[in-house]
Amino acid sequence: MTRWLLAGASGFLGTELRVRLAEQGHEVLRLVRREPASATERRWDPAAGELDPAVLDGVGVVVNLAGAPVFTRPWTTERRELLLSSRVQTTTTIARALAARAGEGTSRVLLQASGVAWYGTDARALPATEDSPAAADFLAQLTVQWEAAAQPAVDAGVRTVLLRTSPVLDRSGGSFVPMFLAWSAGLGTTLGSGQQRMPMISLEDYLGIALWAAATPGAQGPYNLTIPRPTTNADFTTALAAALHRPRLLKAPAFVLRRALGELSEQLVGDCYVVPERLTRDGYVFAAADVEQTIASALHR
Repeated sequence: MTRWLLAGASGFLGTELRVRLAEQGHEVLRLVRREPASATERRWDPAAGELDPAVLDGVGVVVNLAGAPVFTRPWTTERRELLLSSRVQTTTTIARALAARAGEGTSRVLLQASGVAWYGTDARALPATEDSPAAADFLAQLTVQWEAAAQPAVDAGVRTVLLRTSPVLDRSGGSFVPMFLAWSAGLGTTLGSGQQRMPMISLEDYLGIALWAAATPGAQGPYNLTIPRPTTNADFTTALAAALHRPRLLKAPAFVLRRALGELSEQLVGDCYVVPERLTRDGYVFAAADVEQTIASALHR
């Protein structure tokens, strides 16, 4: 049994990870910003940079999933500042606490959330890998600063895994829920031309990779969490229509989405061509390797 410490434990992915860890017999502690209400909660204040390093006593794995949701509101200036600060403050606070405890002889690992937004949405002939440079757009540069905030832990010798995650598909939460509801009602829509590559990963693989990364001593640095057989938006909508036995009739032109959503629309109609080169090279075996398997897992897990 390993003791895990989770930040962002109440969100979609944090909740699912807590359940999986409990099923496997691990002890899970949650970081909260209020007074602890149970023996499994520990208080912190990332806005003030406060986390007592003693909270890490006995902890083998730290997972940081904290950060304000990216796609729920327009990217006003105020919202951009919140998206950045909610990630950088939490990551810096955890990384510094880990660094403060790094010399005590206990081996710990940090699983740090990140995103495939690192690679941007410009069309490319070859897929991006973990060695590809970051793009220049807002979300990519936010991701650069997010990952950089973990550097104190890296510098202190803490094994740090950067989980560059694509949208995680499952009926229990996340972006797949509104898709499922729309398609079930016969309102499924192809976005833009439909030819843009669309990264994704099943919840089963997301959880599997987190557990694999924690247990694999050689795992460190960035990993792309996305299916190894990339798909397009058109192929995704075709596969989802077939799985739900619904027609694929509607289209949302790119210019309409851009006018309605502004810069945020590029995350829907832009091309994000990414492969999980390091995961496949380092031996992780995907439970859902393509779009059909990912949809099947999301619907029937």
